[in-house]
Amino acid sequence: MLFQTLSSLAFAATALGGLKPSGSQTGGCDETDKGQTYARATKTNTGVAIMYSWYMAKDQTLDDVSPGSHRHDFENVVIWLSNDTTTVLGGAASGHGEYKKTKGTLPGGDSPTVEYFATFPTNHELQFSLAEGSTYPVSDWDAMPEAARKALQDTDFGKASPPFKDGSFEENLGEAALD
Repeated sequence: MLFQTLSSLAFAATALGGLKPSGSQTGGCDETDKGQTYARATKTNTGVAIMYSWYMAKDQTLDDVSPGSHRHDFENVVIWLSNDTTTVLGGAASGHGEYKKTKGTLPGGDSPTVEYFATFPTNHELQFSLAEGSTYPVSDWDAMPEAARKALQDTDFGKASPPFKDGSFEENLGEAALD
């Protein structure tokens, strides 16, 4: 992972300001104990969808100033399960406002792994990968305190937006559908 995932909220459910996209592309992102995974799930006509999302305080592909760089980045994957939740049907990984879809078995099997990467000149995106990574605490949208959900729902994150918030979640699931 080029940039360390972080929580997008401070302790008091106040959104963080992100980092200015300048200097080192990994500058300011060395606090590995502050990473977090956001999750939200729902049943659909075709099965169960679980969205896992990560927040990065900046999206910068090169050191110094990079074209297209910006504060804040949210990326996500959607894992599709059978209605009885016993079979992984596939997944979709976000990048540049689109989803790359994989039907059937995902790298990592029942515990898919994801990689956050960049290929110049585009900014960061996710892909399913066998690369070894880290596991972060999960913050479930439905179990979050109302103040945290409200902060994520209402904060202007600039070019980025929490993909799991009301309105965006449903739209993203439609884009990430495997069929």
